[in-house]
Amino acid sequence: MSGVQILEVPDTDDGARLDKWFKRHFPHIPHGRVEKLLRTGQIRIDGKRARGRQRLEAGQMVRIPPLPDPSQSGSTPRLSKGDSAFIRSLVIYEDDDLIALNKPAGLAVQGGTKTARHIDRLLPALGDGVRLVHRLDRDTSGVLVLARNAKAARWLGRLFQSHKAEKIYWGITNGVPRPLAGEIKGYMAKGKGVDGREIMQAVRHGTRGGKYARTLYQTPAAAGRRAAWVVMKPLTGRKHQLRLHMHLLGTPLAYDPKYPTDREPPGGLVPQLHLHARSLMFQKSDGQKLLLQAPLPAHMKQAFDLLGFEENTALEAFEV
Repeated sequence: MSGVQILEVPDTDDGARLDKWFKRHFPHIPHGRVEKLLRTGQIRIDGKRARGRQRLEAGQMVRIPPLPDPSQSGSTPRLSKGDSAFIRSLVIYEDDDLIALNKPAGLAVQGGTKTARHIDRLLPALGDGVRLVHRLDRDTSGVLVLARNAKAARWLGRLFQSHKAEKIYWGITNGVPRPLAGEIKGYMAKGKGVDGREIMQAVRHGTRGGKYARTLYQTPAAAGRRAAWVVMKPLTGRKHQLRLHMHLLGTPLAYDPKYPTDREPPGGLVPQLHLHARSLMFQKSDGQKLLLQAPLPAHMKQAFDLLGFEENTALEAFEV
């Protein structure tokens, strides 16, 4: 049985329904139990009673009452040997507090409509109490950190919310950014694309739902005017931040289905989003700095080879 937890809502969960958010974080708790916890005021938002349909806002504090461990619930999904071997094959680092995966592109972090296979469902293969502390888009590959226990989840959650973890992403853009290095900043909010699907869009300061976003970037190499290798450092953690910011430069990430361009990408690239969470660096609870790096996925490795980019190219240090 866990103790009382106070979880801060990250930017990526802004607008989520409380009941669905709770189910994602604690899938072993039956729906009826969740409703009872809400009805009796044991789940609270900023100290106040809440309803399951209430929409969360980034920065709110959610009180989670003591809950049984997943191993004691009897409802932990059984995994096949293949699924267990698969999730273990993704591990690139582990210690007593955390596990780091190299998430493949195309695999969702959490479940949803018509999404039965996802990282969250596979976590029992990595041990009791392992849980998510941040997310990556389904089509983004790279470093994904998991907490081994509730205590580690709390400090890792605070680490990500305070932006004290340095995230570095690599991408291949359709076209070459101008200037080759710089900063993109402004406000963004949810909107709808031409196909009706939700996207993020640039908005004016003061727009309802607008969130400030800031990204630093540099271009280590370019293939003529056709494409470029772009290294990005997000200083905020908004949904689709890097994808939108590259689009606003006029050089969207290659094969980004939500932020496209009329210009055709270079021939020979795999038709898949070219965005990779390359590294994550932060200070552990014991004071030691930890650098986690994820090798490029096959489709981006192929793009580097095709376009003549060298992974060992010296990169400039970002100055905030």
